Amino acid sequence: MYSDITGIILAGGKSSRMGVNKALLQLGEQKIIERIADLMCSLFSEVIIITNTPEEYKFLDLPLFEDIYKWKGPLAGIHSALVHSQTEKIFVLSCDVPLMTKEMIEYIINFETDKPIKFCEAAGYHQPLAGVYTKSILSTIEEFLKNNDATDKSFHQFLKNVNAEIIHPEGLNFYKDEIFFNVNKPEDFEQIKNYITHNS
Repeated sequence: MYSDITGIILAGGKSSRMGVNKALLQLGEQKIIERIADLMCSLFSEVIIITNTPEEYKFLDLPLFEDIYKWKGPLAGIHSALVHSQTEKIFVLSCDVPLMTKEMIEYIINFETDKPIKFCEAAGYHQPLAGVYTKSILSTIEEFLKNNDATDKSFHQFLKNVNAEIIHPEGLNFYKDEIFFNVNKPEDFEQIKNYITHNS
């Protein structure tokens, strides 16, 4: 159990491609957000949720904070998490990766680097919404949020301009591309349900 790093669940997106709140979709006996919350609470002594619709997540009985810079995308969620956490480091996980594992999170946390951000390049993409961020970059994020829009492109632009450690987990015995599969569209949700049915 990590007490020197805060577990952060980002649940602030608009779910526009799904049409409904993807975090509240039911997977077996649990909602996706419940799977994520259970996973994070098994690793971190403090877990908080960053969301712009806190009333939807009160049932989880975890601390809830909104973005300070509203509707500026995931970077605004990371900013709010760094402001509200009591620890120097946070581990951020988005609410739409139901196949994420404890082993993968621990591997990212324990990966040695002096850089203020670390996350994986996996399944063909950078995966910054499963990574470690430190308070030392707060002012840099703030500056960026004040001067940029909320597109995915701008988030990736930010990550290119900061000193981030990119981890390559392929080859690890517990690694599978599916760990980073995120639910954005109805067909993604069907794929996840089929995967869980055939692999549980």
